[in-house]
Amino acid sequence: MTTETIISILLGIGLATSVGFRVFLPLFALSLASYFGAWELNESWVWIGSLPALIVLGVATLVEIFAYFIPWVDNLLDSAAIPLAAIAGTAVMVSTVANLDPVITWSLAIIAGGGTASAIKGTSAATRLTSTATTGGLANPVVATVETGTAVVVSTATIIAPVIGAVLVVIILTLIFRMYRKLMPKRKK
Repeated sequence: MTTETIISILLGIGLATSVGFRVFLPLFALSLASYFGAWELNESWVWIGSLPALIVLGVATLVEIFAYFIPWVDNLLDSAAIPLAAIAGTAVMVSTVANLDPVITWSLAIIAGGGTASAIKGTSAATRLTSTATTGGLANPVVATVETGTAVVVSTATIIAPVIGAVLVVIILTLIFRMYRKLMPKRKK
């Protein structure tokens, strides 16, 4: 496996993680990176770097970000975003992975890309649902701000330096795992 392949996998996983927080933001970031020549995509995904794709993804990103600041609408969005995150995480991974057999690329994309995005989105949806239940939705804009900020930081770091993005992914997944273990009831032996 070449360095280029490893870097492309790290980019895909980093962006798939960001997809778990905001579906369109990482796609928009990838579109920007491709449009300005900062990242080269697979042949069949070059369209993401086109001006029309950049505009559509930019508008979708803005709509998604602002919609998450509306209590109760954010919970409805999460219902739709969970399956979308799996699809977008898979797509991001496929579009970035270089120099691998298609079977390996798609397997990696479904497991690492779609799986990571789904796990993150499921956790963020549960967090928002808990926030809605405990605060009547008043704290949801704080949750939305943290999620959007995390998506921006991880997407940017991943595109600029995929290794740093991968480190952020490990930190995020570790935090989620610890929260999960803390919230799960202890089993009696």
